[in-house]
Amino acid sequence: MNQPDRRREWLRIAGAAAVVIVLIALVDAATHGSFLQPSNIVRVLRQITYNCVLGVGQTFVIITGGIDLSVGSLVALTGVVAALFANALHLGGFPLIAATLVVAVAVGALAGWINALPVVKLNLPPFITTLAMLEMALGASFILAHGRPVALQTTDFQNTGIGSFLGGVTRALHLPSIPVPVIWMVVVIVAASVLLTRTRFGRYVFAIGGNEEAARLAGINVGRVKTLVYVISGACAAIVGFLYMALFSSGSPQTGTGDELLESIAAVVVGGTSLTGGRGSIVGTFFGALLIGVLYNAMNLLNVDSYLQKVLLGAVILLAVVLDELRKRYLAR
Repeated sequence: MNQPDRRREWLRIAGAAAVVIVLIALVDAATHGSFLQPSNIVRVLRQITYNCVLGVGQTFVIITGGIDLSVGSLVALTGVVAALFANALHLGGFPLIAATLVVAVAVGALAGWINALPVVKLNLPPFITTLAMLEMALGASFILAHGRPVALQTTDFQNTGIGSFLGGVTRALHLPSIPVPVIWMVVVIVAASVLLTRTRFGRYVFAIGGNEEAARLAGINVGRVKTLVYVISGACAAIVGFLYMALFSSGSPQTGTGDELLESIAAVVVGGTSLTGGRGSIVGTFFGALLIGVLYNAMNLLNVDSYLQKVLLGAVILLAVVLDELRKRYLAR
């Protein structure tokens, strides 16, 4: 990404941040100060953690001009595999947690690699290949779990799922504690942002999304880069599956099969990543997830009907796509 493009990207991020700030101010006024209560802010951050991490993986894929529809089912599959592995492993404490995470991420990355194979080798549409993986992963998770949640036989994962960070310090300051999953989200965002903006691989991702043929002629190994973005998406889904397993103390084949796919893509689109590829950012995805989280939280505080909430979220996604298309037409003049 060259300097003018980077400047425009930061302007878009600043615009997204401004929209979030204005929305927060309006919501806080409408809820008579309930929204900006520290406990509610922490609740919003926790609620967006899982979709934001999924959105980070989607961002890499969508910037290259692809899409990954399998992430929800991979959350279920990796959660089940992680629970089965943890129950079978005769370890405890950090070694158990680390080994389970590695296995979950390996399964997610392998699924991402399988997603990429038909796209790279046969030039098949990502929509079709990842839709097939959605069905395969979902079916595999039900087979492995025998159709029911796999309960953990250890409590070693409780702190990962429901624990807090710097709890003693926050209690001394009379502030709500920071949930451990939020720290995971921050780590993923920082690592992914550095990878996308500060490495050669990140530049290749943008180049492929901008013009794949030109990137190939420039000597970029397009197949390898496209494979890696699906591997990253699968790994992010695995992290979410691991966190859900720790949260619920079980791996369930039904976890991740709800709105996670839609909301992860929505976070990416609302955050300014173009569905046609070549433009986007991890920070923008975070603000997109935050905007959606604020909307949901505000509607809950205002007692908006849950079905109407879906309508409004769909309207927000449509508005984001329309604005992106208008922007491209304006720049094409």
